[in-house]
Amino acid sequence: MSRQRPGWDTYFMRIADAASERSTCLRRSVGAVLAKERRILATGYNGAPEGLPHCLDVGCLMVDGHCVRTLHAEQNALLQAAAHGVSTEGATIYVTSEPCLQCTKMLLNARVRRIVYRDEYADALARALRAEAGIRCERVEDSDPETHGVGEDDGQSGRDEAGAPSET
Repeated sequence: MSRQRPGWDTYFMRIADAASERSTCLRRSVGAVLAKERRILATGYNGAPEGLPHCLDVGCLMVDGHCVRTLHAEQNALLQAAAHGVSTEGATIYVTSEPCLQCTKMLLNARVRRIVYRDEYADALARALRAEAGIRCERVEDSDPETHGVGEDDGQSGRDEAGAPSET
């Protein structure tokens, strides 16, 4: 009996799920993986800047309904790549939650070409900006191999923001 291997999108989303387990924010655990040419460039999760107390330890710092103590997973992944001199041009980011407006702007400037996410985060401005910039953004239902294309090319099963089938 042969076993089926997960497609690339499933594989990288599973790693993003694992990264989210390191999150130190009490409100939302998010993980991100930057990948290019089927290789991991950097990972990130949401948490306080290095050397500062985490939400887990001192609570969230709330401003206008948002915790401002933490950096977002996408930001930490981009910063990790930058700290190690790794180019993100043409990369795909796999993130457990749809990027907000600030992260979208950073991803655009980092020349990330594709965003794959699982959980929606309704930010109409972020979605409009991604559409205007022409960045591919696809939602996957989950990273469970039983429900998300084990052994298939996951790029075939995603949808972009306009609802069109994604390209591989």
